[in-house]
Amino acid sequence: QVQVVESGGGLVQPGGSLRLSCAASRSILSLYGMAWYRQVQGDQREMIARIYNGGRTSYADSVKGRFTISRDIVKNTVYLQMNSLKPEDTAVYYCEAEQGGNIYWGQGTQVTVSS
Repeated sequence: QVQVVESGGGLVQPGGSLRLSCAASRSILSLYGMAWYRQVQGDQREMIARIYNGGRTSYADSVKGRFTISRDIVKNTVYLQMNSLKPEDTAVYYCEAEQGGNIYWGQGTQVTVSS
């Protein structure tokens, strides 16, 4: 069992930056990987960034070059640094952890990009 808790969402102007955090209840090195998803009401949840156990990362084309996923092994926390934010980045952002074939979700954090 893994619990993950997101934080760091909020309101930001277009072109601004935010950093989201996802704290895991166990060592993130024991997990297959962790990822950030986002969801706009009425749409499917979209994977935007993933970091694997070995440190390899992958990104959705929509955020490549603007968002960076990273981790702090000591704090068991994964981060999503979001730069050059656009109104279309507005969504609820979810953290996902994968371990032993099971998927665990956080409660989500709202990010709103608006002037």
